[in-house]
Amino acid sequence: MKYRTILLFGSPGSGKGTQGKILGSIPDFFHFACGDAFRNLRIDDPIGRIFIEYSSRGQLVPDEPTINLWAKNIQASTLDGEFHPDRDTLVLDGIPRNPRQAEMLKDTLDVKAVFNLTCSDQSKMIERLQRRALRENRLDDANLEVIKKRLETYERETRPVLDYYGPKLVHNIDSTESPVQVLRQLLDILVRI
Repeated sequence: MKYRTILLFGSPGSGKGTQGKILGSIPDFFHFACGDAFRNLRIDDPIGRIFIEYSSRGQLVPDEPTINLWAKNIQASTLDGEFHPDRDTLVLDGIPRNPRQAEMLKDTLDVKAVFNLTCSDQSKMIERLQRRALRENRLDDANLEVIKKRLETYERETRPVLDYYGPKLVHNIDSTESPVQVLRQLLDILVRI
């Protein structure tokens, strides 16, 4: 069975997490943020150590541990009754992070839409990330050099996922607007899918 899925896409600081949490609170939607799953791992967990090693340098965690962590969390959420694959739409944030991961998940995900949250003002994204670092104690968002490295990594490795899914599924949304305006744009598209 393939999971009915929408992807929240965009560079770090574009607002994926905010919109994912909102959508995940709507009945029949289940939000999964890959970054949150990594940050919730303990340091004595082998994948947790891998996450710290890569994220502290602004790099992406390798594909296999990422996909394994995702699958393990989705299975646990299904068994716990949080995610109902037969009726829920899966809202993914932070996965797939490159075309290879998209290819690895193609037999598992039935992607209905990709919401590409765009922000042309890099200084605004950096400001959001630094605010979030303080508010949520996220070390990967605190250092300016790490942030710049993450933004470069996104452009080089993650942005090509948009080409993988193609213009028919990708919807560009200006994330510089207020969260409620961004949500309105998302919902306008979702009701038509």
